[in-house]
Amino acid sequence: MARVRELVGLTYHIVTFGCQMNQHDSERVAGLLEDCGCIEVESLEAADIAVFMTCCVRENADTRLYGQASALVSMVAPPSGQRVLAIGGCIAQRDGAKLRERIPNVDVVFGTSALSVLPELLVEARATGHAATPVVDTIEVGRDFSTELPTHREQEFHAWVPIMTGCNNFCTYCIVPYVRGRERSRVLERVVAECEQLVSEGVREICLLGQNVNSYGRDLYGSPRFADLLREVSKTGVERIRFTSSNPKDLSDETIAAMAACENVMPQLHLAVQSGSSRILKAMHRSYSREEYLELVKRLRATIPDIALSTDIIVGFPGETEEDFEDTLSLVREVGFSSAYTFIYSRREGTPAAKIDDPTPREVIQARFDRLANLVAELAHDANQQDLGHVVEVLVEGPSKRDASVLVGHSKKNQTVHFRAPEGTDPATLVGKLCDVYVDEARTWYLSGTLQGEPR
Repeated sequence: MARVRELVGLTYHIVTFGCQMNQHDSERVAGLLEDCGCIEVESLEAADIAVFMTCCVRENADTRLYGQASALVSMVAPPSGQRVLAIGGCIAQRDGAKLRERIPNVDVVFGTSALSVLPELLVEARATGHAATPVVDTIEVGRDFSTELPTHREQEFHAWVPIMTGCNNFCTYCIVPYVRGRERSRVLERVVAECEQLVSEGVREICLLGQNVNSYGRDLYGSPRFADLLREVSKTGVERIRFTSSNPKDLSDETIAAMAACENVMPQLHLAVQSGSSRILKAMHRSYSREEYLELVKRLRATIPDIALSTDIIVGFPGETEEDFEDTLSLVREVGFSSAYTFIYSRREGTPAAKIDDPTPREVIQARFDRLANLVAELAHDANQQDLGHVVEVLVEGPSKRDASVLVGHSKKNQTVHFRAPEGTDPATLVGKLCDVYVDEARTWYLSGTLQGEPR
């Protein structure tokens, strides 16, 4: 580790694509670099070390990476005179040294399990200059979870806590099991201890992370123990608990009961359905049917009546017919999602679905996507009307980008909420506070209102 001292005083900037797991990994990379004496700057142009944390779930992430990373070539050199480009995350794990073929200026490639060795890789790259091949480490086995590394959290009051990594489901469209590996859970007591430490540092909201949190512990304990983990994390006294992602096939009645019993588990769940057609769900290898998903939603709402449900939906999976798509629309209407992330199917090399030919014209798929997006917006608007004229609790995250006097945060149901700071109050003093807001306007994608009482 002595060589890492060579990084002292160098500047860095991290660009993050993709999921919450990547956001967490970026916080750990930032913590590592600052532990080595590096200094964060606000732009790639000013950085001695440019880091991209990548996602390969959808094609547009690849495209954005190639464009932004290649653009560094034409940028003015940083004060040190040498900029090192490091690419990590899922694309790095997938492509390894082959990244040089698309990004000729890449110097370091580090995989999803190689965060801890990044400082040494950077030192080697700086010593060799722009070598013929990048410095690469994509070894997966024998390494600790990234959560054991130093961290530089984006928000002092919020923390990501990975409870597991990898996925065993092998959905036919998904590259994640091939780049993140098989499911591997952290020991329950270590997760709880980390949450206790975070609470002692003033963290008010914790989000438990995993590719499929509902199967947490199966590899360690023989059966899932996510319900037990929720109850134990609840006892730490953290004020808000969220978790993602949840595969419907593994969401047990025990977990639903734990969600209802623990008041600090938020009444909000992201439950990816992907399609409303049982035929397409089978082709996706999702391991549940339309009917089973709807029955699960009924059990959730019977136990947690005010729960807000969000989801992921893929449009244009190979072989999807108009009838299949209508099944998706009808399921979305029946569930009444508060929000949904909708995507046009993105072909990923190395997945089973990539081998399926689909003659459906692109314009047909786009038209279906637009119809779904309109329906999702309509339902989101309807869901927000339920809170019009009511008081919601908001965890304040910061000022609005458009108006610094307007504060933005999220409700217990994960709605975006805007409200104006009281006259004479510095908005910055309310960041990280819990505020009661009377909702006097409910739009499609946000609520707005008036502060009630004292922040806490």
